[in-house]
Amino acid sequence: MTFRKKLYNPRTKVGLLELGKQLCNVSKACRIMSYSRDSFYRFEELYETGRRAALQEISRSEPNLRNRIAEEIENGVVELAIEEPAWGQVRVANELKRKGLMISNAGVHCVERPTSRKQDSGSAVFLGD
Repeated sequence: MTFRKKLYNPRTKVGLLELGKQLCNVSKACRIMSYSRDSFYRFEELYETGRRAALQEISRSEPNLRNRIAEEIENGVVELAIEEPAWGQVRVANELKRKGLMISNAGVHCVERPTSRKQDSGSAVFLGD
């Protein structure tokens, strides 16, 4: 387990709390699991207030709204992707430019969200939120 996975894994955090209870020694549990006592007590407080869901990593970064794609452009990309699933990013971007909606090929890729693709008989179907 890498250092980054260790920090953000809620199972590890719960395991640390359970080990602390079993050993009846917070310092020893923290030494074994490579956490500080401060982290132990922070995890304990979060666990008491919100159980396991509270131990999930909370992103402190705020989204940059200037990098967001306009809703009308996003809807246009999704509509074209559903109507013409065989079209690639370049073709979709060019068709939207003809309609007066400016978006780059990479922007089309971001809207299509390749992680949420569903494969149907070799052609991709893109779903919006």
